[in-house]
Amino acid sequence: MAVTMNDVARVAGVSLKTVSNVLNDYEFIRPATRQRVQDAIAALGYEANLTARSLRSGKTHMLGLVLSDLAAPYYAELASRVMTVAERRGYRVLVEQSGALEANELGALQGPLRQLTDGLLFTPLVMRADAVASHRGSKPVVLLGEHIQDPRLDLVTMRNRDAAHALTAHLLAGGRRRIAVLGAHPGESAGSAGLRLNGYRSALEDAGVPFDPALVAPGKWRRDGGAAAVAGLLENGIPFDAVFGLNDALALGAMHELLIRGVKVPQDVAVAGFDDIDEARFASPSLTTVSPGMDEIAERSVGLLIDRIDGLEAREDGVHAEAGFDLKIRDSAP
Repeated sequence: MAVTMNDVARVAGVSLKTVSNVLNDYEFIRPATRQRVQDAIAALGYEANLTARSLRSGKTHMLGLVLSDLAAPYYAELASRVMTVAERRGYRVLVEQSGALEANELGALQGPLRQLTDGLLFTPLVMRADAVASHRGSKPVVLLGEHIQDPRLDLVTMRNRDAAHALTAHLLAGGRRRIAVLGAHPGESAGSAGLRLNGYRSALEDAGVPFDPALVAPGKWRRDGGAAAVAGLLENGIPFDAVFGLNDALALGAMHELLIRGVKVPQDVAVAGFDDIDEARFASPSLTTVSPGMDEIAERSVGLLIDRIDGLEAREDGVHAEAGFDLKIRDSAP
C-alpha cells in the first residue's frame, strides 16, 4: 500500500500543511520540525508526487543540458560538473546530445525536453543566432561555447583566443619555432577552432615568427584525428618541433603517434593541448594543456540559468560571461 502525506504527518506529529511546506522547501519552518518530517519521510519511504508538485508550482526543478557529443571527454566532464552544481542548487539535470545535427538542435528547443525542464543549457554547433532566438520560447536558455555570440542571448564561454595565445607563447619561450596546429576547421573564425587558431597566430606575430600554413592540419577533434594529422605531417616531410592540439584528444592522439614512430616527447617534439581533461594528467608523459575554467563555466552557467528562472536576472538583453584559464605545464612541453 502506497505511503501518503497523511501517513508522514501522523508519524511526524505535524499537520498535512506542514508536510507540504517541507516538501516544497518553504523557508519559514523551524529546523526541528523540518527534521521530524524528513525523518518520517525516510522511515516510511515516502516518495513525493513530483508531477502534482510541478502542476502546483509551475516548476519541475529540472534543467536541460544539450551537448553535441557525450563521448567527447570535455563534454562528459563538463556535464558532470553541471550536474553537481545544479544538485547543490536543488535542481536535477536531463542530458541530451545533438550530434551536431540541426534537426536535433531545433528539437532541443522545441521538443519534450523543454516541457520537462525549467530552463536549458545549450551548446549549438549548427543553428544560427536568429534561429535560436526565434525558437527558444518563453523558458530561459543559456548558451555554452563559441558558435553563437549574439547580444540577445545569454552566453557563458571560455577565453579561447587568449588561452591559445598564452599556450603558444609558452612553446615559443621554450625555443620551439615550428609549431604544428592540429584540428583546424578551414574557414572558421568564430568557433573554438577559429578562435584558438587566431590566438596561435597572434602569439607567433608577437614573437616575430612567420606563420606557415603548412603547419596547420585539419582533423576531427578525437584521438584518431590527432594521430592522423601528425602522421600526415611526418609523411609529407614537413618539419616541426612542437604540436598544439586544439583539444586534448587531438594532442593525446598526436603524442601516441609520435611515440610509436620513435619521436621523443618532449626532446624532439613538444606536445600541448587544450581542455585539461582528467586523462591529461595521467598520460605518459603528462600533457601540458590549457585548463579553461570548467568549474567556473558550470557555476556561472547554472547560476545564470536559475537566476533567469527565478526572475532574479531581469535584463532583457543577453548576459555574456567568460571564464578564466590556467596553463598546466607538464612533462610533454615543460
